Amino acid sequence: MGRKNKIYPIPNPQSPITQYQGNALLYQCGSPRTDGSAKICMPSPAELSLEAGLVAFKQGNYQAAITKLEPIANSQNQGSTSLRAQVFLVTAYARTGQVSKAIALCKNLINSDHAQIQDWATRALEDLQQRQKRRQQRAAKNNGSHHTTPGQIVGSVGKTKLPPVNIYWRQARRAKVWQPLQKLQPIPHILLAMGTFVAIFWVWREIIKFVLGSINNILDKLPHLEPVQLFYNDPSLLILILLFVFLASSPWSLDWLLAKFYGQQPLTKETLHPYSRETARVIQRVCQQRHWPTPQLRILPTAAPIIFAYGNLPRTARITISQGLLAQLADDEIAALYAMTLGQIGQWDLLVMSLMVVITLPIYRAYQQASEWGNEYQKTFWCWPATILASLAYGFWCLLTGIALFNSRYRHYYSDRIAAEITGNPNGLIRALLKIAIGIASDIAQQERTSWLLESLNLLLPISYQQSLSLGSIAGTIPFESFLMWEKVNPYAQWFTINNSHPLVGDRIERLCQIARHWHLETELHLSQQSTQVKSKSFLLQIAPWLGIPLGFLLAGLLWLTWQTGYALHLLNLKWIYDDWSFVPGCLLIGFSVGTFIRINSLFPDIQPLTVQTDEQLPKLLIDPSSLPIDSTSVRLVGKLLGRPGIANCIAQDLILQSSSGLVKLNHIPWLGQSVNPQDWIGRQITVTGWLRRGATPWIDIQTLETQSGKTINSPHPIWSIVLAVATLTLGARILLTS
Repeated sequence: MGRKNKIYPIPNPQSPITQYQGNALLYQCGSPRTDGSAKICMPSPAELSLEAGLVAFKQGNYQAAITKLEPIANSQNQGSTSLRAQVFLVTAYARTGQVSKAIALCKNLINSDHAQIQDWATRALEDLQQRQKRRQQRAAKNNGSHHTTPGQIVGSVGKTKLPPVNIYWRQARRAKVWQPLQKLQPIPHILLAMGTFVAIFWVWREIIKFVLGSINNILDKLPHLEPVQLFYNDPSLLILILLFVFLASSPWSLDWLLAKFYGQQPLTKETLHPYSRETARVIQRVCQQRHWPTPQLRILPTAAPIIFAYGNLPRTARITISQGLLAQLADDEIAALYAMTLGQIGQWDLLVMSLMVVITLPIYRAYQQASEWGNEYQKTFWCWPATILASLAYGFWCLLTGIALFNSRYRHYYSDRIAAEITGNPNGLIRALLKIAIGIASDIAQQERTSWLLESLNLLLPISYQQSLSLGSIAGTIPFESFLMWEKVNPYAQWFTINNSHPLVGDRIERLCQIARHWHLETELHLSQQSTQVKSKSFLLQIAPWLGIPLGFLLAGLLWLTWQTGYALHLLNLKWIYDDWSFVPGCLLIGFSVGTFIRINSLFPDIQPLTVQTDEQLPKLLIDPSSLPIDSTSVRLVGKLLGRPGIANCIAQDLILQSSSGLVKLNHIPWLGQSVNPQDWIGRQITVTGWLRRGATPWIDIQTLETQSGKTINSPHPIWSIVLAVATLTLGARILLTS
């Protein structure tokens, strides 16, 4: 992991309160009139230019912001307008790589009469100078081969520029007066959270029992050594005590972990105020209504727009937001997201999710450290132990996070509803969710990999990083309504979220649109209300291996009935073999194997050069509402290969294609004895041939990867499917015959 970015939040020199009246921007000024109404003044040209510059800044258009703000900052008047312009100019310069200008302006701000600005400028200047010095040292060490380029993450607040996409936002209005929504029953949330806790306990108990039992078995077989008798004891009570300790300490444990690993820092209301004035009012109102103390606010120095809550009780709750989200979203959208996190506080599911992250974050950190350590010792003996350790840690992390998938999906429906009810602004939350997807996709494209932070904290995020890949990167190419139509109208869409950490974005947005229509508001998106026809045969073929399991159980019942009948009629005497039902798992495996064989040809049809689809057709392929993953579309796409390099990607968990149409997840299965791996080509232009599948997250099953020089990597998906089918068939037959 790279060095953590410090955050020096932008101070807030007081400025006039703005309001919109018609098309004119008006300011409140002076004393109120005798009737209590505010006196309205027209803004000065400098104030208008400042507002325009800040709008460009929040949109990530820093060059435009610099153009607007520089004349104000260079004016002789050093009032609040000029000071605000200079403060934002420092950040804009830093984010565009103009470090020298940012340093010079910080030195000027240190002489300001404003104490808060002096303090901010002093800390920002120190950080900028240190970073510039380190970059110069690295450049000298590399003999001038490394230079800072515009667009790199420089400065005190990091890079948060959004991609230049052309998106039309309807800016659908919010409710001025609204009726409360019907209260939801809390019992399902409580039962789900309790079930998740029980699952965590059971998995940990079985893992520890397996490890201790394996150690004793090894010791028993070694000469001169005896098994440890303590390891034979039931660890249930100890595990339960540890889980409750982790649960009670989760707020402070996560404070330390997030600060240690990702540079989390406290966020003051004064710092938050310039980005979203509404947020402070929302937090204060909700906490007063529910008799809560104000949650502690935190901030992360990342360009990816994220927000999440954690804690075990309302009085220990924390809300963390990223600098990228503050810079990329509007006032009301930020407030809607804070309302969403407030809706999670006090719920049982937040308590369980906080426990899950406390448990899994150190394991993920072990995977990260092993990967980085192994990459330092490439082509040495130590590379192999690091690869094994990283793979085991990542697999263990996936197993544990999988326990909470259902809880993670279900809780977002409730928090979205609460956010809409708190703010009366379901349309603002819709825009916020979509902008988060755009920002996350932009962050992945700019870093050319999925960051450690995004993956390790995925369970807590408003939208998963997997959902954001195609949805966020294709924005501006096709309307959101077209992309989300599959999630809204496909009758089998929900079946493909079983292994997802978040509900379908289209489903969430449709629920928010229903709330907006209930309050007689125009909706931000107009999702289709028409259903689409999908052949049931296609879906049955899609789930054929899993249908084989109940069919295998039916086969077991028929066999048992046949043998029992034969025994009763004195035709067969096999009751001594099949009376204990130990043969049933063999029938289930055989059923799974048969279903896998049936599906292979449809899942991996031959790729014909004349029918293969290219980059230009990708958006069209993704908006087909009747498509299922079994409808294998042959594609041949050209683009840059993104992902983590080296050992961190040894099982191909982070492979992404950046084509001219957007980002698409790639699915690769390593081939034994392969001299070249896909992660060796990260950052290079490649051609991907494979099968595009439209599911909750669109992906491509790779057939081949080819570089511009002609080197090729094969991904034997059909072969491994056959190997799996044969292996399960062999094992099932063995169980059936030897039980």
